[in-house]
Amino acid sequence: MTTSTTTTKDSTMTTTNDATTSDAITIAVLGSGRVGGTLARGFAAAGYPVTLGVRDPSVHGDGPVPVTDTVTAISTAALVVNATPGDSSLERLSGLRSELAGRILLDVSNATVRTADGLPGGLQYADGSLGERLQRALPETRVVKSLNTMLFSVMTDPGALDVPPTVFVSGGDGGAKGVVRQALHGLGWRDEWIVDLGAIATAAGPEAMAVMVPSLLAAIGFAPFALSVAR
Repeated sequence: MTTSTTTTKDSTMTTTNDATTSDAITIAVLGSGRVGGTLARGFAAAGYPVTLGVRDPSVHGDGPVPVTDTVTAISTAALVVNATPGDSSLERLSGLRSELAGRILLDVSNATVRTADGLPGGLQYADGSLGERLQRALPETRVVKSLNTMLFSVMTDPGALDVPPTVFVSGGDGGAKGVVRQALHGLGWRDEWIVDLGAIATAAGPEAMAVMVPSLLAAIGFAPFALSVAR
């Protein structure tokens, strides 16, 4: 099996969640940066009820997606998307253990050491992954890792690339991964582009791709890209 970049043209939990069988899954996106904003707008455009959860809603103006505080956003959602900076996600979300209990957490972040130029440095968790640590810190939450091997614009517009991209899914709960797969379909991801790697421990591989991003951007420029598996 070979991999290439493409440019434009552990244990299963037993908690239940209505989102597993609902066609109108409610979504909360945590984080209002480029990733969070792009995903919130993408889910809204696909017809999902979505709320953007931020620490200070007062600094956000009106937009296509309702903005509220983090706790309120989580309380309205079955699927919570972590689009907060990866280097601080574990600390932020660990403090929301009770709020996140029983929910599905889609983690799209990469935990890397911050550099002076703002680009990813080395891995913050070189002996594992952020996804694994989030699952350990949030035992009553079903954590799924995905959408972290591409530029943010590709997350909601995978068909814009010349070559079909690949999106990886890691997690220990099959029902939760099914809900995430459904959400990916809503964003335009075809089923054959989705690769289920297995348990949350497999998130370490996709997360490691972040180390290559600075060199990749230097080589191709700031253009939409994603990891693609040629088969």
